[in-house]
Amino acid sequence: MVFIDSNILIYTYSKTEPEKKAKVLSLFETENISLSTQVINEFIWIMNRKFDVDMDSLLIISNNFFELFDVSLVSRATIHMAIGLSQKLKYSYWDSLILSSALEKRCNILYTEDMQHGQIIENNLKIINPFV
Repeated sequence: MVFIDSNILIYTYSKTEPEKKAKVLSLFETENISLSTQVINEFIWIMNRKFDVDMDSLLIISNNFFELFDVSLVSRATIHMAIGLSQKLKYSYWDSLILSSALEKRCNILYTEDMQHGQIIENNLKIINPFV
């Protein structure tokens, strides 16, 4: 199981970065994907705000995410773990929330562009930038 950050998910709809889009789509074909409600919310905000995708389309897309992927809810335990990770690792709270969601899902890979490529978190979760 792998966890996908919102910055990776956005490339599935890219019109300007076809190589990255192809790479992400190939990950979707070969990996069991997990994401969190945080990732979906960030995706919706960015796609609407930066790429002017209308909310009706985003409703359909977000529903598809719940059908296609293993989606975790952000819980009290997720938040508590994120705070601890943020203090320990010096990542932002939001990045730490991604890490804690991935750890709760027992993912062994987190695909993201935002964190240190190759870093291993809690002896289990490896951060990978799929475009390196």
